[in-house]
Amino acid sequence: MSRRILNIVPVPVPPEALDAFAAQLPGEAIHPDFENVFVAARAGATVIDSPYEQLLAEAYVLDAGCRAEEEGYAAVAVNSMSDSALSALRSRLNVPVTAPASSAMLLACMLGKKFSVVTMWPEWHSLYEKTIAEHGIAHRVASIRDIGVRPDAAELLAGKEEVVFDALLRESRAAIDEDGADVIILGSTTMHQSYEFLRANLEVPVLSPGLVAVKIAELLVLTGTSHSKKAYPSPARAQDDLFTQPVV
Repeated sequence: MSRRILNIVPVPVPPEALDAFAAQLPGEAIHPDFENVFVAARAGATVIDSPYEQLLAEAYVLDAGCRAEEEGYAAVAVNSMSDSALSALRSRLNVPVTAPASSAMLLACMLGKKFSVVTMWPEWHSLYEKTIAEHGIAHRVASIRDIGVRPDAAELLAGKEEVVFDALLRESRAAIDEDGADVIILGSTTMHQSYEFLRANLEVPVLSPGLVAVKIAELLVLTGTSHSKKAYPSPARAQDDLFTQPVV
């Protein structure tokens, strides 16, 4: 029987759009004993472009994942570089919980001396800066670069490949040649369609963050390891129905 990983997209998207997110996990890269299930937050943020939207994403990702353990999931992977509700879900759950920004950045520190995040638009820079500050790795960051294109959580990069791929390559090239990066991290799980193109055209490792988060989740499950409950203590009383029950 396969072990299931719950992948949570932090913004509401149509069911068919979840197939595009699931495509970031190529079959040959996934351990045969695991099944990945993708769900979207039922409400909340749209593109996580501000502190306001970051809070909405936190709340509804927590709502989407807080019952994962009782539903039989072996692990949870937040599918966004916002790392929405990562700490809250680790507090609520005993099974491993991973997220792309922390997973990819810490892996990048193992693979090179300095990394750059190459992303879609400047509104997402604060997401990476938060994770960098939390882990104290600012000295390992070469740069954060963007191509100034508004993201689309439903269509991802479909139909924009000719323009977007070249722009991402240009900024990645500048991150390497001008900023000193020796690892490139894609700035969003919505950018995974550019992963193979960038890998083929760059001489440094390129990390697809959603894939990294899932592979680390697999590793933790297979080794029987999870997050520290000293660092992420469980609540004295879980209130999982708070989002669905009317306030009286």
